[in-house]
Amino acid sequence: MSVTSAAMKRIVAEICTLDPKFIPTIEASPLCTVGRNVGEQSHFASLVESVISQQLAIKAADTIHARLVSLAKGKITPARVAKISLEDLRQAGVSGAKAKTLHGLAKAGLDGEISFEELHEIESDQEIFDQLTALWGIGPWTVDMFMMFQLGRLDIWPTGDLGVRRGWEKIHRLKDQIEPKKLDLKGEKFRPHRSVVAWYCWRAVDNK
Repeated sequence: MSVTSAAMKRIVAEICTLDPKFIPTIEASPLCTVGRNVGEQSHFASLVESVISQQLAIKAADTIHARLVSLAKGKITPARVAKISLEDLRQAGVSGAKAKTLHGLAKAGLDGEISFEELHEIESDQEIFDQLTALWGIGPWTVDMFMMFQLGRLDIWPTGDLGVRRGWEKIHRLKDQIEPKKLDLKGEKFRPHRSVVAWYCWRAVDNK
C-alpha cells in the first residue's frame, strides 16, 4: 500500500521536530517519494537493475542494463536471465562477479528458493534482508535500495551509502566524516521513518 502525500507530510513534520537541522534541506526539496512511488517493474527485474548499478555511474549502468534487456528479449525474468551465457553477459559489460550474481538470482527464482514476486507480502524488513543477502553477491546496499525504492519500506537506514553519510555531515555541518556505526546510532530516534531521513540526506548532497 502506497503512502499518501498527507501521510508523508506528517512524517516530514515529525522529522523536523526531532531534528530541526533538517528543515532547510526539507524546505528546499520536493516531498519524499519513498513509499509514494511504488516500483513499476517486477521485484526480480528491480534487483537485477540494482546489481548492475552497483558502483557504476548512472549512464554506464543504464547502457549495460539496456543491453541486458535486449539479451533477455525485452523482459527480465529468472528463466530468461538464466539462459544468457556468462560470456554474453561479459560482452554486454557486466563484470564477472555481477554475472555470477545475476545467475545466482535467476537460479534462486527458478528453484523456488526465493519467491521474488511475493517479497512485498513479508512484513519483516529483516526477513527480506536475510533472504536476499544469503544469495552470493547480494550485499546490504543492494537490498537497502530494493526495499526503499521497490518495496517502499519506510524504515531502512543505509548508512553504508556514501551519499547518506555526506548528506548527514552537510546537514549537521560536521567537520569530520561520520562513520557508519556512529550514524547507525544517530538514526535510532527517527524510527520508523529512517528511509525518509536517508532520502533527505541525498537531497542535501544534490541541492546547490
